[in-house]
Amino acid sequence: MCDEEQIVVPAGSDLYQDTGFQGYQVPEVTIHQPKKKPRGGELTTAEKIQNSLISSVRVVIEHIIAGVKRCRIVKDVFRNTKDDYDDQVMELVCGLHNFRSDHRAICY
Repeated sequence: MCDEEQIVVPAGSDLYQDTGFQGYQVPEVTIHQPKKKPRGGELTTAEKIQNSLISSVRVVIEHIIAGVKRCRIVKDVFRNTKDDYDDQVMELVCGLHNFRSDHRAICY
């Protein structure tokens, strides 16, 4: 699915992916993916610490995605067939989420 979508990631950036994207490679990008526990074995302490760090970054991203999905137009079936309208809606909803987040931090 990733190959079909042709996802563009800027060179030199960090990509945090889960094990569902195992084998997906992007040139000139640092990929952070948690290690799976080997069958019948255990992860080393260093691997557990690395998995914990990756998880702490990814949980923040998951909360942001949940905040964006508060706007139902993003999570429901989108039936508008205009060209690039779905992208415009996503940009607008992300802007609303950022606005809400910025003002939440100011107004204790």
